[in-house]
Amino acid sequence: MNLRMIGDSDNPLVQVTLAKGEQIKLESGAMVYMQDVVLEGTTNSDKKGLGGFLKAAARSAVSGENVFITVATGQNDGAVIGIAPSTVGCIKKLEVGPVQYRLNTGVFLACDNTVSYNVVSQKSVTKAIFGGTGGFFIMETTGSGDLLVNAFGDLVELNLQGGKPLAIDNEHVVAWDSNLDYNIRVASGTFGFTSGEGLVNEFSGTGKVLIQTRNVHNLANILIPFLPKST
Repeated sequence: MNLRMIGDSDNPLVQVTLAKGEQIKLESGAMVYMQDVVLEGTTNSDKKGLGGFLKAAARSAVSGENVFITVATGQNDGAVIGIAPSTVGCIKKLEVGPVQYRLNTGVFLACDNTVSYNVVSQKSVTKAIFGGTGGFFIMETTGSGDLLVNAFGDLVELNLQGGKPLAIDNEHVVAWDSNLDYNIRVASGTFGFTSGEGLVNEFSGTGKVLIQTRNVHNLANILIPFLPKST
C-alpha cells in the first residue's frame, strides 16, 4: 500500500494509492471516496464458497469481527481510495512479517492483500473466560505487508524489555506482538469493585503493546444518564 494520512492528527483518514490490479482488504463500510477503484464484498475468510461463509460466520460469532470484508482493486495505475474507521481517533500502520500481531476486537481497518488475520484459541481457560480481547478466541495476523489499525482516542506504543510485567486495562489494548506472553486478571479487590477498575491484561517478555488513550465503554456509561428513557 502507498498510503498517506489526510486531515488532522486526531481524526485522520487514509488515502491509499493503488497500481493497476493491486488489491487491499478493508473493513466493511470503511470507504470514504474512490477513483478508478472497484469494490467487492467477500467473506472474511481464506476459503471460498459455502465453506468460506461458514468459517467467516463462525469467526464472527466467537470474535465479534464482521462476516464480510471489502476488497478494493485498482483499475489503473494511480487509482485512489480514501478510508476511515467508524470510531473517533487515530490510525497507525504496522509492518507485519518481521513481527506478527494479535488484535483486539474492532481495531482492524485495512491491510495489504498479502496479510491475513485469523482466529487462534486462547492458551488457558482463565484467559478465555475473562478475556476482553476475544474471549475463547483472539485474532492473529499472518503473512507480510502493511496493516492499518484504528483506536478510540490516540495510539500509544509501550515497549517491554523483558523486565517486570506490565498490566493494561483490557478496554485500552489495541494490538500486541504475538511473541509476548500475557495473563488476564482482576485489577484489584473483587472484580475491581473497590477501585473502580476491572480486568487487566498483564504482558511479559520483549515486544510492544499498542494502547488507545480512551475507553468507549466509559464514554457510554457517562452518556447513559443523558439519554432519553422509553416510557
